[in-house]
Amino acid sequence: MNQKFTVLGGGSWATAIVKMLCVNQEKVGWYMRNSDAVGFINIQKHNPNYLTSVTFDTDQLELTDDINKAVDNSDILIFAIPSAFVEGELKKITCSLKDKIVFSAIKGIVPETGLIVGKHFHEKYGIPFENIGVITGPCHAEEVALERLSYLTIACADTEKAEYLAKNLSSDYIKTKVTKDIIGTEYAAMLKNIYAIAAGIAHGLGYGDNFQSVLMSNAIREMKRYTKRIHKIDRNINESAYLGDLLVTGYSTFSRNRMFGNMIGKGYTVKSAQMEMRMVAEGYYAAKSAYEIKSKFKKKVKVPIIDAVYAVLYEDKSAKKVFKALTDKLD
Repeated sequence: MNQKFTVLGGGSWATAIVKMLCVNQEKVGWYMRNSDAVGFINIQKHNPNYLTSVTFDTDQLELTDDINKAVDNSDILIFAIPSAFVEGELKKITCSLKDKIVFSAIKGIVPETGLIVGKHFHEKYGIPFENIGVITGPCHAEEVALERLSYLTIACADTEKAEYLAKNLSSDYIKTKVTKDIIGTEYAAMLKNIYAIAAGIAHGLGYGDNFQSVLMSNAIREMKRYTKRIHKIDRNINESAYLGDLLVTGYSTFSRNRMFGNMIGKGYTVKSAQMEMRMVAEGYYAAKSAYEIKSKFKKKVKVPIIDAVYAVLYEDKSAKKVFKALTDKLD
């Protein structure tokens, strides 16, 4: 198998994935909707807005702001566009995606359909499930930029495709593993952002490490109940793709979701926190989607942390009062 890769997105995750691929590929396609950023990278050799310390050999890059050109010239597409904007970019594509292999590095739900990204690709764009995969952590783009040892999990129903991508993302500081649990890993990647917001709110409110440990302990059990209801298979929720990704997102200073939650806990409104951050906190959109999805379950599932985050972000409830009530629901 000798396939051409293209990364779609201009943010930190997209930049990190391009960096990883450049270790093993002579040429890597890179679509960015911001034409000024494309021009800047061609001259200055780095992304002007994200992971600015990462420099590229531009001879390795095929940069473009034309999404149809990017898709046409590729065999494997890696989407690293925030979930809130991915459908807007997909609508620009006039060529078929059905013969492409598509991997998602997006941690969220597509708002227009309420679907995880993999299902959205399949149901709306007709991409076969065996050609859809997911890239998940535990891994922060900022640590990839610093070349600190990091781990990735690649999920795909077709193990050969997962292993091929894993091989091309691997390096001295990137270790990879593969799994067939596409749905579980994708929902877990979405849910952990909600729990990271909860961790941030708790920190902003002044709760300490003792409470944070209880919060994360309850979060992983809540994630297990939720993913089991969504897609019941034999999965070990303590593996790195689930528990590991939850912990790094909940505790790391690089976590934009924790940062967003921390601002809410300190008294920022949702809108003011979003404006000041400049980056997308996927957990904001995920909280609404996760709440609405679980509300449709025929049999109720106990998710007090999701309920609490939703109440603060979407029902304008007092974070202090909501988390005081939450403390009595955790064990």
